[in-house]
Amino acid sequence: MATAASSGGHQYVSVKLESPRLAALDLAPHLFGSHPVAGSWDPSKALPMERAADAIWELSCVLPSRHETMDFKLVLKQKADSSQCIVEEGPNRPLGCGSNEVEMTDAVFKLNEKDALECKVWVETEMLSPFDLAASWKAHQENLQPSRVRGTYDVVMDVTESRPKNDFASGLELDLEKYVVPTTPSMGSGVYAANLTENPRSLLNTGMSSNNDTTLGILHNLVKGDASPDHYANTKKDVDGRHAPQQEGHRVVFVDRGVGSPRFARPKNETISTSNIKQDCEAKGMPAAEGAVAAAAVADQMYGPKEDRKLAIVLVGLPARGKTFTAAKLTRYLRWLGHETKHFNVGKYRRLKHGTNQTADFFRGDNKEGVEARNEVAALAMEDMLSWMEEGGQVGICDATNSTRNRRNMLMKMAEGKCKIIFVETICNDQDVLERNIRLKVQQSPDYAEQTDFEAGVRDFKERLAYYEKVYEPVEEGSYIKMIDMVSGNGGQLQINNISGYLPGRIVFFLVNCHLTPRPILLTRHGESLDNVGGRIGGDSSLSEAGQIYSRKLASFVEKRLKSERTASIWTSTLQRTILTAHPIIGFPKIQWRALDEINAGVCDGMTYDEVKKNKPEDYESRRKDKLRYRYPRGESYLDVIQRLEPVIIELERQRSPVVVIAHQAVLRSLYAYFADKPLEEVPKIEIPLHTIIEIKMGVTGVEEKRYKLMDAVNPTAGI
Repeated sequence: MATAASSGGHQYVSVKLESPRLAALDLAPHLFGSHPVAGSWDPSKALPMERAADAIWELSCVLPSRHETMDFKLVLKQKADSSQCIVEEGPNRPLGCGSNEVEMTDAVFKLNEKDALECKVWVETEMLSPFDLAASWKAHQENLQPSRVRGTYDVVMDVTESRPKNDFASGLELDLEKYVVPTTPSMGSGVYAANLTENPRSLLNTGMSSNNDTTLGILHNLVKGDASPDHYANTKKDVDGRHAPQQEGHRVVFVDRGVGSPRFARPKNETISTSNIKQDCEAKGMPAAEGAVAAAAVADQMYGPKEDRKLAIVLVGLPARGKTFTAAKLTRYLRWLGHETKHFNVGKYRRLKHGTNQTADFFRGDNKEGVEARNEVAALAMEDMLSWMEEGGQVGICDATNSTRNRRNMLMKMAEGKCKIIFVETICNDQDVLERNIRLKVQQSPDYAEQTDFEAGVRDFKERLAYYEKVYEPVEEGSYIKMIDMVSGNGGQLQINNISGYLPGRIVFFLVNCHLTPRPILLTRHGESLDNVGGRIGGDSSLSEAGQIYSRKLASFVEKRLKSERTASIWTSTLQRTILTAHPIIGFPKIQWRALDEINAGVCDGMTYDEVKKNKPEDYESRRKDKLRYRYPRGESYLDVIQRLEPVIIELERQRSPVVVIAHQAVLRSLYAYFADKPLEEVPKIEIPLHTIIEIKMGVTGVEEKRYKLMDAVNPTAGI
């Protein structure tokens, strides 16, 4: 087993200065300070800031760990004569070590006795572990590739110039609710998560019971400790019970955080051990190609032969620790990637077989009948999962407390020779989080649907929890992932043991980025483009007149909806129609992702569908028959798009602040399908209309959706 905990690292520092007048004055901003890296207060050794935009200059660097506190100031130098300096007024600016924050202040430069130049200054500091720094730099080097078409980079980060309050004549009403349009219920908002899991087919097919004498006898002996767990594992069900088939001294590493890959996707203050992750991509025949070719090869593998070994994810943890929440998110993620995945909730089996009116006494460790009944339904759920795997399923998720070693041994024996088991244990020590989870559980669980006294239900559930705590045995056997205080928002730890393989590695990476912080994600297509008007595929056209109007309406909407969210960000593709749509939005950083570019239509780019039908009838017909898997010649398929969007999904899961994603129809269909848990076959058919905003709110209760239609599309098209 390997464990990683928080440790000292390097401090990333970014200083940005904004002034619309600076360029006209022929002045260049510099930074100098007490640290030798910053010239030791010698203006001639001041560090120059690079121009990042028309009115923004930036300096980014990484300072060594445990450096002394540094004071600094900004200084302006004449471009023609750098010996003449203008130092900013006021006290020195302190830069401590160990803080993660963004600070915005003013800087005043006295140009002469009558004129002073005021600038906005942002100072961002963030602690990076050596692992994060190395991974981020590696990703930067790997992805810093110019686009084949436009000469842009994979990701471009920019801070929009600060302007007065948005005064565009957008005509947008103050009451945003007026723009809400009906949506088709698809995300299970407000529904108890366990009710959305796989139906207990074994119980439904056997009259709500599988009380054969052999099964009950073995389970009874298991409770008493007289039988080994493999007795039940080796017992087959009757036919009727089955279902259908270095940094040293004063050296500093300068990194350009304005281009290249986004920051290394990891949750702040959370840790992950890596010594036991063995990525055996080569052994699995993963493609060595790059770009779309790699994505295509991966997509082919997704729908080729399944992995020889099936995978069972078995949840472990006390009640109200977020097991079902974790299982549901993991199920959605794996399905979206194309893995056949199902979620089996043992509580659902118990309620179906024994009813919903069980008191806390049913869960006592010394209640042999209760223990026997709970072990039985756990075994039934495991049987259903294994039978489903025999039919072609790939990943099964068994969601239960599985709080004793005896229970887990039983499940491992049942899975021998059939699938590989990985235990995922959720541990939470934050009492505030636990209290919230308990009350939410009582509010939503069918176990308390008939309980009219809410506080009595809370007391009963806490009594049940106390019984579980008395017999709880943490996971120490087999392959496992321990998630310790990962959802509290105050940091956490991930422990892993004996984890190997491509898919288990992806699961670990996904789980380390998940959290429960509620935040909205706004998805919208770009404003109507000239190619939309002409009905042409792909391209890189600018906005039509209607699209320009929508861009202004969208800016007003974002200003109103996110007025209290200072840490929100705007994400676009690298195509100009999304960049132009985002242009009127002020006050938020903007990030361009090449991964958000529209599906690559290859040789069909710029054509209309009628032209494709006339000139390439075979391609037209192939696309009509299978839009999900059809790949444009020298282009992409929807499956390719999903594969290249995985880093975007991981980053959206990691974000704790709102994000506005301005992208394209095929891309947004794929992103929406992830949040709505839509089957892959439905992705090409999802409706993503122009000039409509889809707000997705992620939090502890699940995923909620709301749509705002700001205006009609003058020339609505089906799009790609």
